[in-house]
Amino acid sequence: MSTKATKSKSGNHLRKDKKNRNKETNMDKNKERAPQHRKGHVTTNTPLIVSPKQWEAAHRKLLVKEKELTRARDALAAERRRMPWVAVEKKYQFDGPKGKASLLDLFDGRRQLIVYRAFFEPGVVGWPEHACVGCSMVADQVAHPAHLNARDTTLAFASRGPQTDIERLKARMGWQFIPWYTITDGFDKDFGVDEWHGTNAFIRDGDRVFRTYFINSRGDEQMGNTWNYFDITALGRQEEWEDSPKGYPQTSPYEWWRWHDEYGNDEASAKVLEQVRRGRAAAQTGDAT
Repeated sequence: MSTKATKSKSGNHLRKDKKNRNKETNMDKNKERAPQHRKGHVTTNTPLIVSPKQWEAAHRKLLVKEKELTRARDALAAERRRMPWVAVEKKYQFDGPKGKASLLDLFDGRRQLIVYRAFFEPGVVGWPEHACVGCSMVADQVAHPAHLNARDTTLAFASRGPQTDIERLKARMGWQFIPWYTITDGFDKDFGVDEWHGTNAFIRDGDRVFRTYFINSRGDEQMGNTWNYFDITALGRQEEWEDSPKGYPQTSPYEWWRWHDEYGNDEASAKVLEQVRRGRAAAQTGDAT
């Protein structure tokens, strides 16, 4: 091998060694800078990056499963509406913002009642400044109850904290619109919520009260949304597209919706109804769900 060739080969090795050292140095610097670089950037393996056309195709494919899930959820809610009822015979008593209240009083004159058992009481982490962190997350997610009220349904929270502490907590956390009562007897134990959170649904026939459904743990996580509350009740959303027993109250979807502070305002209701019907006529989707 010539001297020139030897020098060339030697030079190549030197350049490669330098390149490798620079690469290792840069990797070390990147490791050092990694925490800063992670902000605003994806740090795990990402899905494929595709064209808009490919994305639309993938989206349409997944929508098939989305619709299947929607239909399955509707079918489950329909089964809930056919669940047997159990009569509540015991006379439970609560403390409320207006004094003593029975379970019947919690309905506030409406036909259905949903009660979430919150943990705000001595022994719970956060007391007395806070309710339990999970129950607080549920309360933070509660939609305005006026929409439930419009379908003859009342939502209430119940815990063992005194009313003075409850009022202070509600003011601090912005939960003033949630009716909240104090449990004073065995209501929580009798309805499966003495040791863990849960949501019970009730219905009344005159002065007779019946338990219709119960959900807890991960099922409770989805609560807070108006529709999810309706879907665990005996009467459901009360819309015409639902599969409900004959004679259940039902009206056209969308048409009963109002701003939460405008229920009962006939003038505002007429304007909303006109706009909804105009929009539905233009869309003509044929799918109310």
